[in-house]
Amino acid sequence: MFGVYLHIPFCSSKCDYCAFATWTDRHHLIDAYLAALRREIGRAVEGGMPVADTIFVGGGTPTLVPPDDLADVIGSIPRSPDAEVTVECNPDDVDVAMLRSFVDGGVNRVSVGVQSMSAHVLTALGRTHDRDNVARSVEAIRDVGVPTFNLDLIYGAAGESMVDWQDTVAGALALDPPHVSAYGLTVEAGTPLAAQPDRHPDDDDQADKYEFVDEQLTAAGLANYEVSNWAVPGHESRHNFLYWRQQNYRGFGCAAHSHADGRRWWNIRTPDRYIDAVNAGVSVEASSETLDVNQRRSEGQQLTLRTRDGVERSAFDEATLELVGDMVVEHPTEPERVVLTRSGRLMANDISVRLRD
Repeated sequence: MFGVYLHIPFCSSKCDYCAFATWTDRHHLIDAYLAALRREIGRAVEGGMPVADTIFVGGGTPTLVPPDDLADVIGSIPRSPDAEVTVECNPDDVDVAMLRSFVDGGVNRVSVGVQSMSAHVLTALGRTHDRDNVARSVEAIRDVGVPTFNLDLIYGAAGESMVDWQDTVAGALALDPPHVSAYGLTVEAGTPLAAQPDRHPDDDDQADKYEFVDEQLTAAGLANYEVSNWAVPGHESRHNFLYWRQQNYRGFGCAAHSHADGRRWWNIRTPDRYIDAVNAGVSVEASSETLDVNQRRSEGQQLTLRTRDGVERSAFDEATLELVGDMVVEHPTEPERVVLTRSGRLMANDISVRLRD
């Protein structure tokens, strides 16, 4: 498989927990930025870039840019006939006209940034959208006929009670989503959240909330296929699998990352400098790293351990398997492999460092 990621760095406001390359004061660059994206993509195509099997448009807030123009950028990427094409959407921005523009550009999957159904939790996260717009967005997605969609949730914000989280999960399930992502809030260096320790999430609280969402989503027919992702069979994110299986992908836009056979590189971080570099015809690559065989194997095991594929039993020594106990079990159809249990998923990072060197 081969994938493409497009980075849209514009936001109306910056969430307190966000460390991504996004800006709230560069909207005047939107037209120039989209033109630069088309140029960067065009040069990659001329250079022999493979046909894309998946395309993911993230940010930032892709729905802040003119939808017809974004659809035009997406349409400039050569892709296979059955390619998965996803756009992240802010529920406040979504309407039928926008989605029709996306569909005309080949979009067949939408990821809606819900985060919480509680107004005070959204405020604690620095989010500004109206929870009622989530249902309106899903209605529009279905009216337009987008084949599949995801609801993105976050748990562990300051002031979020278990009742708040239960209401969020219930509200999401009431919309009958084919896919849900639920992430524990993480503290990233340099963010406003990092500077306020009293707002940092509690590990035990997040564990309880993870167990609850897993129980509820599983009961609703959404199977866990990666630590933080659940889907009705057939609605899994193919683009995410591309990352987890160390496939090759190309990132376009400022700060976008790419990977080719163990070499990773990333673009200039700021949109201003990115636009200038593209227009000058010079490389937009900021830096890179190349993994050796052992590093790539180790990273691959750590990634696949988080998924329903698990890892070969031999990736652990017997003493480690005994130590982790019921946090891993035999794969249901491949006895030579082991997978994480629910309790193991809660400890995925700790377990992954115990893989054989």
